[in-house]
Amino acid sequence: MLLQRATHVTLHVLGRELADLGLTPSEVNVLANLADREPRTVSELGAAAGVRPTTLTGVLDRLADKGLLARAPRPGDRRAIEIALTPDGAKSAKRVAKAFKAVESEAVADLPASAVEQARQVLTALAAS
Repeated sequence: MLLQRATHVTLHVLGRELADLGLTPSEVNVLANLADREPRTVSELGAAAGVRPTTLTGVLDRLADKGLLARAPRPGDRRAIEIALTPDGAKSAKRVAKAFKAVESEAVADLPASAVEQARQVLTALAAS
């Protein structure tokens, strides 16, 4: 239950911090995963975001409608569609990444570095399962 509670609180804080962007939690998740500005295929993005490609399609449609991302054939493989941020999307993704970092920094501010590293290991193991 602690993981669920931490997720709930994190989404609440991010929602408050990013309210002016008008994004759903799923849209925030996708932008966070694209914040490095590296284009990804739908499958790659789905794996990184923890979302099935079929579920991801609606999120991508909404973000494209908001002018935050674009789809194009992947160079060298026209069968694959690549997702990339637009300039407005890059600005929004930068804000999202900054908000994630602030939430994490505040949450672990009073913890010793060893505890933070152990928590990262646990979260990495959970994300891989």
